[in-house]
Amino acid sequence: MDRLIYTALSGMQSSMNRQRVVASNMANAQTTGFRAEVLDQRPVTIHGTTLDTRVMQQGEVRGALMNVAEIYQTGNELDVAMNGQAMMAVQGMDGSEAYTRRGDLQVSPSGLLTNGDGRPVIGYRGPITVPVGGQVTITPDGTILVTDPTVPDEPAQEAGRIKLVSWQGSEIAKGLDGLFRVKGDGVLPADEEATVIIRSLEQSNVNASEVLIEMIDAQRMFAMRTKTIAAAREVDESGAQLMRIS
Repeated sequence: MDRLIYTALSGMQSSMNRQRVVASNMANAQTTGFRAEVLDQRPVTIHGTTLDTRVMQQGEVRGALMNVAEIYQTGNELDVAMNGQAMMAVQGMDGSEAYTRRGDLQVSPSGLLTNGDGRPVIGYRGPITVPVGGQVTITPDGTILVTDPTVPDEPAQEAGRIKLVSWQGSEIAKGLDGLFRVKGDGVLPADEEATVIIRSLEQSNVNASEVLIEMIDAQRMFAMRTKTIAAAREVDESGAQLMRIS
């Protein structure tokens, strides 16, 4: 009977992991550049000296959907959307180089160029900084140009160029902070042909209707597995009663 209980319990844990992923995707359905997480569920057989009669279920986040979402114009000079499968390099909380599709950029009070998550944007010479009070524009190749509003006749000065990379052909993984990194602590080389769409942003690629269906399905599956444990308890109690009668 313990085989049935432990199998159902592993299924319940997998269902809970699935509900967490679904909840995360639903919460980020409106987050700029968000990539929907994908849960991988697979049976895990416990091998022993006897027959393999116990199979557990394991569910973990294995990756993310990388399909391009809808891009819309905002008119904001600091908004950029990556063309194709390109990604933008940013600095993570741990100081490592990470990658994202979120391009709602802004200039911090100290002049540091960051995205909507507050992550510093990385250029070819490290994090990009611009003069405080300067007027910032971005070209399609990711070059940051700054002009002084007090001297409009002077040409714009280049403050750096956003590092755009191509992840295809490399093994990357999505972290808990929503950023992508190369497995093994590596970095991706700059893609000189990558471009951005200026004054535009990319929406989340989460399909809200599909996520709602997945949420209902995960809740029902969790309830079914809970009933399985209850049924196993009833069968165990009935067996114990028969033993007492005999």
